[in-house]
Amino acid sequence: MASALNGGGGNGGGGVGGVMKNMSLLRFQYYCVLGAVAGAVIFATLRYMPAAAAGAGALSTTSAVATATAAAPAVSEHRKSKGAAVQPRKAAAVKVDAKASEVLVFNFGDSNSDTGGAVAIMGIRIAPPEGRAFFGHPTGRLSDGRVVLDFICETLNTHHLSPYMKPLGSDYSNGVNFAIAGATATPGDTPFSLDVQVDQYIFYRERCNDSITRGESAPVDPKDFHKALFTLDIGQNDITSIMYLPYDQVLAKLPHFVAEIRKAIQTLHKNGARKFWVHGTGALGCLPAKLAMPRDNNGDVDEHGCLTKFNNAAKKFNELLSEACDDLRWQLKKSAVVFVDMFAIKYDLVANHTKHGIEKPLMTCCGHGGPPYNYDPKRSCMGVDKDTCKPDDKLISWDGVHFTDAANSLVASMAISGEYSIPRMKLTSLVKPAKSTDS
Repeated sequence: MASALNGGGGNGGGGVGGVMKNMSLLRFQYYCVLGAVAGAVIFATLRYMPAAAAGAGALSTTSAVATATAAAPAVSEHRKSKGAAVQPRKAAAVKVDAKASEVLVFNFGDSNSDTGGAVAIMGIRIAPPEGRAFFGHPTGRLSDGRVVLDFICETLNTHHLSPYMKPLGSDYSNGVNFAIAGATATPGDTPFSLDVQVDQYIFYRERCNDSITRGESAPVDPKDFHKALFTLDIGQNDITSIMYLPYDQVLAKLPHFVAEIRKAIQTLHKNGARKFWVHGTGALGCLPAKLAMPRDNNGDVDEHGCLTKFNNAAKKFNELLSEACDDLRWQLKKSAVVFVDMFAIKYDLVANHTKHGIEKPLMTCCGHGGPPYNYDPKRSCMGVDKDTCKPDDKLISWDGVHFTDAANSLVASMAISGEYSIPRMKLTSLVKPAKSTDS
């Protein structure tokens, strides 16, 4: 099932295959009747996922975040959108003190940071071994455990974010996760593209304000939104969806993708956001799902076995996004805009895999076909399978596109440290963690 939802996410991969049908109509349906989009989003998500998952092993499931080192000194009017009713619940992942609202996080992205939104929309029940490394059961994350966003929340001593589109068992007192697997930065390509996610945030904020005005309770006090952390991890699906084009045409489209992210940040700023943590895209050419695609020769493969065209496009995208963040840092007064070079972090796991205790950096854990990539696009990662790697195997990729729990832990520890950010700022310098009940 992992591959059935591979939306190209943060830690690996964009989408392949599938035909999008009349996306403008789907977008119209989204704004008219939110429920009508539930069926359509399946097609949108499938477009950006590989048909199957491939095998790689899990690293140690002990969180590396605990040992992360600090490295830092310190548009136009947006349309209204519709929202979803929520049901609060008691969170369990991390122990926090009674005032969980001390930390607020709002996340926007794709499957890199989706914590169950896509499967909630589609009503699909994911089977094991999803979630086996941490939660012990499937959660809708396209991993055997946590995504990088989960480690960010743990570092801030707040519970994992609930998906905005999950109607049952959600707790939005510490923020909301708007990320949806398969999402793009470009409007119109998917029903839950970045602009729609931003609309959902605006709707949520307005409803909180309305509730307080009426003397009712709300998950978040409107006066606290300016203190929240706004994380963005999107653009990978946009890039991978155009990689069939000649490289000069790929480069020509990248500024448009970045412009959409820039516009989203500006709109969020107009609506109370002041602290932005922006992830670049990863080493797309090192994903087993991409490496397993047929090719005439290995002329486009670098010394570490990764596809240079994919990686060069990812690096160029990050360069443009970093420049946009630089501009926004000057434009948005009294705001912090931090760019994190996810390419450098994720490529390091491959290039220096032995340093990280990784044995097979280009193999998939939950996949089929065996070496060198253990990825078969015709077979998905779903259910207990004899081909799935052992929990102790030291690999990066979970399903050929997304990372294992432990690989995400390594990625998060480096990102949070500030060593790969511009400006050099550790996460906990930007947002003070909540007081833990364990401290």
